[in-house]
Amino acid sequence: MAKKQQARPNGFVLFDVFYEDGTQTSNRKVPAAELGGLDGDMPARTFVEAQDREIGAVSGRPRGRIKSMSRTRKAKARPI
Repeated sequence: MAKKQQARPNGFVLFDVFYEDGTQTSNRKVPAAELGGLDGDMPARTFVEAQDREIGAVSGRPRGRIKSMSRTRKAKARPI
């Protein structure tokens, strides 16, 4: 009899990112495989910071420092 494989996280987790200069970006995608373990959502911050460095290098306009991050709340379904 075959062993049941453990569930692996797949897909993405969305985050809202707030910067020290008052700007905000919503729905930043972080691979679910990057999260979890004892660190919880802390790896998401380093992942987003790395994305910001790449974006800043390409655009020539670096992003500000991250003030806080939170998971994007699920949108409520609208009644028809």
